[in-house]
Amino acid sequence: MPSTMKALVLNEHGDLDQLHVVSDKPVPKATPGHVVIRVRASSFNYHDVFTVKGMPGIKVPFPVVIGLDMAGEIAELGEGVEVWKTGDRVLVNPLYPEKGLMGEMLDGGMAQYCLVSVGQLIPLPDAVSYDAASALPVAYGTAHRMLITHKTVKAGDRVLILGASGGVGTACILIAKQLGAEVIACAGSDEKCEQLKALGADHTVNYKSTDFSKWAIGQYGKPQRRTYEGGVDVVVNFTGGDTWVSSLKCLKRGGTLLVCGATAGHAPAEDLRYIWSFELKIIGSNSFYDENLRALLDQIAAGELVPSIDRTLPLEQAAEGLRLIRDREVLGKVVVNP
Repeated sequence: MPSTMKALVLNEHGDLDQLHVVSDKPVPKATPGHVVIRVRASSFNYHDVFTVKGMPGIKVPFPVVIGLDMAGEIAELGEGVEVWKTGDRVLVNPLYPEKGLMGEMLDGGMAQYCLVSVGQLIPLPDAVSYDAASALPVAYGTAHRMLITHKTVKAGDRVLILGASGGVGTACILIAKQLGAEVIACAGSDEKCEQLKALGADHTVNYKSTDFSKWAIGQYGKPQRRTYEGGVDVVVNFTGGDTWVSSLKCLKRGGTLLVCGATAGHAPAEDLRYIWSFELKIIGSNSFYDENLRALLDQIAAGELVPSIDRTLPLEQAAEGLRLIRDREVLGKVVVNP
């Protein structure tokens, strides 16, 4: 292995101009119980935008290489590592057992090499590309746990997805359709709506020109308190902000609001009357586990799932890729090949 490598480094919180591609970062050495992987693909998540800006209560150890999701092959084994061998293809679960998330609390995937605990490694089937694998952990793992592990969506359900053009949103569309649901995807432009229909959504709503809640009520009828008529069965809402009450209004009696984040604000206006009047369920889903990632890899290998990747960029253009994520100018994932 070389002694230095290229990496996308964050030196302090701020805007994206705080990200710099360096070519002289020392290549990490394998330590006991760890391996060094040659990163072949790493994908961005909206979480990376928060890491750059800074989040209350999270003290990032600068400088840090960002990037939670990564896939590659093992380049070096640390002492005591026996199950794995150099050259093995792997996907990395970004949750480091003792320290937290890769790309936030320790160096992540936007570099040519990365030090990883063996407990984070998942075998990568030959039939799954590095790019496809790197799209999975945060976005698809989160969607898989929220919809499948928690058993929240079934065949025939009407599922309305906010923020449907992002990583988690596109994953929710694909998984909900696999489960046999009728999917309503909400996005911020007519162009994105057309793309989401091509991805498999049954209906689309441009939330900038149409109130998604009123659209759902117009399409399916006003939810009734004494019967189960009207409204949608499930709303996937990881945006928060000013969308919360509107989400409650269009849910049918006994419906479910799924929450796995709050990209537009974590303290939305609330109206508790809808929750008790319509016997609504609010279900939170946090993170993902190896079982979710292994199931997703199996689906890709079997040709049952194709992650939505908007574009693949070289490391030198990685900051621009994160800008596209931040400004919501992509459909699905942005993958970087370091």
